[in-house]
Amino acid sequence: MAQTVSLSSAELVAQRTVDLLDGLFPPPRNFEIRLWDGTQLPASGRPSFQLVLKHPGALRRMFKLPIELSLGEAFILNDFDIEGDIFSAFPLLESFARRSFSVVEIVSLGLGLLGLPATNSARAEGRGPVKLRGKVHSRERDLLAVQYHYDVGNDFYSLWLDRNLQYSCGYFPTGAEELNIAQERKMEHICRKLRLKPGERLLDIGCGWGGLARYAALKYGVEVLGVTLSKNQKAYADEKIAHAGLDGRVAVKLKDYRDLGNESFDKIVSVGMFEHVGRSHLPEYFAQAYRLLKPGGLFLNHGISRRAGTEEEWDGFLQKRIFGRGAFLQRYIFPDAELIPSSEVNVMAENAGFEVRDVENLREHYALTLRNWVKRLAEHQEEAIKASDEVTYRTWRLYMSASAYGFESGNINVNQTLLAKMTRDGKSNLPLSRADLYAQ
Repeated sequence: MAQTVSLSSAELVAQRTVDLLDGLFPPPRNFEIRLWDGTQLPASGRPSFQLVLKHPGALRRMFKLPIELSLGEAFILNDFDIEGDIFSAFPLLESFARRSFSVVEIVSLGLGLLGLPATNSARAEGRGPVKLRGKVHSRERDLLAVQYHYDVGNDFYSLWLDRNLQYSCGYFPTGAEELNIAQERKMEHICRKLRLKPGERLLDIGCGWGGLARYAALKYGVEVLGVTLSKNQKAYADEKIAHAGLDGRVAVKLKDYRDLGNESFDKIVSVGMFEHVGRSHLPEYFAQAYRLLKPGGLFLNHGISRRAGTEEEWDGFLQKRIFGRGAFLQRYIFPDAELIPSSEVNVMAENAGFEVRDVENLREHYALTLRNWVKRLAEHQEEAIKASDEVTYRTWRLYMSASAYGFESGNINVNQTLLAKMTRDGKSNLPLSRADLYAQ
């Protein structure tokens, strides 16, 4: 007579989780899965990473709608972890986001997830989601949005950024450069594109910790005004300016670029800032830069953009409502930020009066930079948690790893665009070739 084997409630939850995982990520898989009770689902071949569920309710928390936000929160709050090569997990998530589920599959998975325990397991404590108020891109709200990200702490950023605290992509001519060298080459590349000359006045919009401002003053003899909305960045920049003996030649102000009044500059640079401006305010951004720049001057705009043609697939109903594309980034990383195709951005610059003279895509350089940052952050895990908290550490590890995949896959780009404000007689004051950019 056949015997009936009854499973405990704990075993039933584990089996339901395995069944759901097989539905969400059908075999063969290139990664391993480990459950809270030690159950392991092997990879087909050598695993690239291991997905670790920390408790019986983890999967339910991970796939609550909108999915991207829930996955992000579940990771930073330590409901699950990714051990091994975290970068290799993101192609899997991208394929999942693009997968076409039937109505039957969606209902089945939804009911299955609801059948898992709504556990009250303790979650990691630390930095919470942003809380903003006021009109989007008002001065008051932009101040809060910027400080939410950049005022996490100078000690935290100093652990894994380069010695000049450059929080933007380095420049890797061979791909093998050490991070400090790559960031110095980035600053040199920018200065050369601007054709800086001794005695000129340079405006650095969104100057960060002041590394580029100090480099330009020391190497090229220019006078620099940097503006930032981050209190921590200004405090750090002021200290470094004084230590370098650059008082009177470099100044950093806690100021919105829109509030620069009767100022005039020979050159303007903006690195990693215009993503925070917002599509509706970009005409104002370029108009202000054009007004501040002397005729014959140059403006280098360096920032992240989305690949043209992705708007429909990013903004569709399923991507917005079900997967929640961009929700985690908005709530925990860069609130109110927008990525816009460089082709659209450059049209807005032209409408403001600028002439587009040079456009360079550096996305491979940013991917290399991010891989360096993630590695350095992991090497300083304990110090990073001590300087901030566990949630902050896990948030930066997640978003920088995901960003590296975004640049490597071509979903997002970073562009340097050189803009000229022509003189009345049409002169740009630029050489006839780009050879000077690469002269030894």
